[in-house]
Amino acid sequence: MTRFAPADLTELHDQVAGTLAAAEPVEIVAGGSKRGLGRPVQAAHQLDLTRLSGIRNYEPAELVLTAGAGTPLAEIERVLEEAGQMLAFEPPDWYRLLGAGGQDGAGPTLGGVLACNLSGPRRVKAGAARDHFLGFRAVSGRGEIFKAGGKVIKNVTGYDLPKLMAGSYGTLAALEEVTLKVLPRPETVATLLFTNLEPAAAGHLMTAALGSPHEVSGAAYLPARVARPLALPSGDGTVALRVEGPAPSVEFRRDALIREQEAGGSAEILVGSEAVALWRAIGEAAPFAGLDDRAVWRISVAPARGAELGQEISRALDAAWFLDWGGGLLWAAVAEAGDAGAELVRNAIRGPDGRHTGHATLIKGSPALRGAVPVFEPQPPPLAALPWFQTLSGTNPMLLPEPSKLGTNWVPPTAVTLGSAAISLTPRLVPATQAAICAATPAAPKSSLTVNTDCPWLAACANMGSSIPVKKLLEPPQNSKLILITPQTL
Repeated sequence: MTRFAPADLTELHDQVAGTLAAAEPVEIVAGGSKRGLGRPVQAAHQLDLTRLSGIRNYEPAELVLTAGAGTPLAEIERVLEEAGQMLAFEPPDWYRLLGAGGQDGAGPTLGGVLACNLSGPRRVKAGAARDHFLGFRAVSGRGEIFKAGGKVIKNVTGYDLPKLMAGSYGTLAALEEVTLKVLPRPETVATLLFTNLEPAAAGHLMTAALGSPHEVSGAAYLPARVARPLALPSGDGTVALRVEGPAPSVEFRRDALIREQEAGGSAEILVGSEAVALWRAIGEAAPFAGLDDRAVWRISVAPARGAELGQEISRALDAAWFLDWGGGLLWAAVAEAGDAGAELVRNAIRGPDGRHTGHATLIKGSPALRGAVPVFEPQPPPLAALPWFQTLSGTNPMLLPEPSKLGTNWVPPTAVTLGSAAISLTPRLVPATQAAICAATPAAPKSSLTVNTDCPWLAACANMGSSIPVKKLLEPPQNSKLILITPQTL
């Protein structure tokens, strides 16, 4: 694998353009702390962004910071702490959980955190990483330099592409510079610990606390099996609630929560560094960091279902589990045997009647497991086919950064034919609901559009809706596989 290490935007552009010319995918890395996240990467080159580092502009009074995408997160947090500010979305460090252990790089970077849209326990109050991502500068898979967003909080210019980049895992663009919003660090932090709670009672307590006017900024449930490694009080389970702000306000809200949650029993109080350390451990899934023989799932569901789902998975898979985000985020560590419970977990999310929603991500697992099961929640066939439609229609902004991390095998664009002549299919971008596509047989009528038989898109299209008439076109070649597209896309 060839390693590229651009020092500026021009070099980044040139190196992406070179891989584009060779039609070879690349893996984007920086700190290397999340290389074990996602499917095993299949790439010919590695694009190392660690030299794109350093804070380029920081205006504490404006609550805005701009830095190179490869800037270590520790450097950002140190500078913000000196100014009494913070990244309010509380980005977690999964370095130990994923087993990077210092072998790859210097730990998480700002660009990596934003590209993966990682948020910690404060997400329930402050929002996700994507909500703080204001703008960026990047190079697309076509070798094009582009930028989006801005360097002010109230920016309404153009499409909100930072939201698109957050959670794309480096498959849409190579970030060179990012701008994000920062917030003042709270003066005082206090954490209430309610012990000896069964999961159902814990769920009700967290829901009531988050629905109260006391601005709870963290709500987690730690069953006894998980609480012990964190040195929390013994008992059946512990609910942790966090309040932050000026000291008098924290004291009032803390006492009010204790009075209002009398059913939760007596409460212990953590303050200062102890409280900070607890929430850092929760965000980093620290209880699961040393479980080398277990796979770790991160499951997002409706908060009211978190405790019930945790118990169901625990009974079926002997899983260790805990809840964050008031029950909306379920962490589960299961044995790696077979599919590590992938089918069971996803069936449990949907429920017996298939009406419930949510998604499960395999955060930690061996390369063999991550290559065998869907790491990210499988998409319905229409959504699974959409990226290939966008690629053919010229709307997909990125082709080269390795999409196999998300579970998509990278294939260069396939030629489209109309009759016996090759054409360029560049329809107008339309809503997915109008881009209805389906597979047809070689005996389809003349009113159809043909695609070469080697097109990998057809497999995804085969599961989509019913045939839709289109205007009359040329006779398709013999034995060609066919798809039909609505008139709006022609």
